[in-house]
Amino acid sequence: MKKLQLGVVTLFCAMLNLHAQQDNAFPVQVLLENGVIEGLYDTHSGIQKYFGVPFAKPPVGELRWKAPQPLEPWEGVKETKEFGPRPVQAMVFGDMKSRSNGLSEDCLYLNVWTPAKRSDKNLPVLVYFYGGGNVAGDASEYRYDGESMAKKGIVVVTTNYRLNIFGNLAHPELTAEAPYKASGNYGQLDQNMALQWVQQNITAFGGDPNQVTIAGESAGSIGVSVQMASPLSKDLIAGAIGESGAAIPPTMAPIPLAEAEKQGAQFLKDAGIANIDELRKLSTREIYEIYNESQKFGFPMVIDGYLLPKPLPEIFASEEQAQVPLLVGWNSTEIPGMAFTQGPITKEGFVQKVKEAYPENYAAVLELYPHSTADELQWAATNLASDRFISYSTWKWFDLHRNHSEQPVYRYLYSKIRPPLRDNNLVSGLAGGTAEKGSDAIQMPEAIGAPHAAEIEYAMGNLHLVDDYAWTAEDYKTSETMQQFFANFIKSGNPNGEDLPNWDAAQAKEEAPPVMIINTESKQTKVVNDARYEFLDKSYNN
Repeated sequence: MKKLQLGVVTLFCAMLNLHAQQDNAFPVQVLLENGVIEGLYDTHSGIQKYFGVPFAKPPVGELRWKAPQPLEPWEGVKETKEFGPRPVQAMVFGDMKSRSNGLSEDCLYLNVWTPAKRSDKNLPVLVYFYGGGNVAGDASEYRYDGESMAKKGIVVVTTNYRLNIFGNLAHPELTAEAPYKASGNYGQLDQNMALQWVQQNITAFGGDPNQVTIAGESAGSIGVSVQMASPLSKDLIAGAIGESGAAIPPTMAPIPLAEAEKQGAQFLKDAGIANIDELRKLSTREIYEIYNESQKFGFPMVIDGYLLPKPLPEIFASEEQAQVPLLVGWNSTEIPGMAFTQGPITKEGFVQKVKEAYPENYAAVLELYPHSTADELQWAATNLASDRFISYSTWKWFDLHRNHSEQPVYRYLYSKIRPPLRDNNLVSGLAGGTAEKGSDAIQMPEAIGAPHAAEIEYAMGNLHLVDDYAWTAEDYKTSETMQQFFANFIKSGNPNGEDLPNWDAAQAKEEAPPVMIINTESKQTKVVNDARYEFLDKSYNN
């Protein structure tokens, strides 16, 4: 009952907030390539807002499991004052609070916040991809809201993209029917289509199509690395920001097309479905339930010869990626140490798991992750779990670009521990968010650092919109620092600015490159633990 009451209260507050925004706004129209849209001009914030803007044809019916198709022109005025439907998904992560208008396969909509006055033009642009493991998430979440960043003089776009079975299913029949002779990667092709839309339309919002920075967290960061590597997108961007994630092994790396096709064919066989034509005739509900019953965590991205001609490390090593500035980093405790020890963190258990995972090199691993004291042990298990989960792959992206590009590369380590939750009936979730207590809740130990996804609302300046935590003055100070770093980078490709600690770009082959520790008192230091990543690099590439 309490869960229902909380949901009703949240919905009621969201409705009040929407009405308040509309009460303080007047309609404003913009002419796009395909027709006129009407959004809202908020007189309190000075920001124009356009929500639920279509950027491709609805991927339904015969367009299900096809690359996104360009929009047809429309007549009249299309209202874009409410968020469009989010992609079809289950409630996978407890920290996701959507403001979208339901769920639908018809989900290819984006949102724009612009500070542009009638004479403004050539403003820098941020396009943000949400996280969620390519199985969940949407562009309307509070933590991704673009108003705060727009107040910094930036045109902000958040965009939906297809997820799970709808976004990444590959199959031989889908490959045969595609003009580029590949399948899968529909969600990533949606991201590319959104970037094409920005090139065609962002000047109407006062933005500069030649100054587009893409950013994202977790799966969104992985998406940034993909778009940076893709020949379809690399010329559409001027900068990139990655928060915890890259499409590099072992985390969500693309696999060969043939292997992905086999997985798709096996999925249909297990579901008792004869072919793609039969699958396309099923309702959204039927596909949703079949997918959930399979207990699959999505489908992998694909090296398809179209969006991705080869693995990301090869693309970057060949200097074929977008040659643009990169700001990239991860959080101090991406995932709890129990994810590695698979139980209580004890010295004996940690050592045993290390020997199981690295039977030939366990002595080196134990040296790289000191574990003599109780405090060291907690950090050893947490660091190794985090490195294996997502920190190493993000480091590899950083290392590849700084060594195979003449563009500046800036690295951070986000370390601010969040304050306590406001509601004691909530616990920290695996994705760094919240989940309700109960038999299905993920019970987490007390945080020793910043978990996965903890930085999003700080970076985007949205603490005031995320009410799960009892934010303090220290949190707002950290947020202002991180957001200003991001805003400066979006504007100039350099995060440095007045009243901020100095942040140097990493140099190629530099043995101890600088890293910005983002916390209440942010500071630059030289890295001291890259030997961990260098060891894992050899381990993964042998």
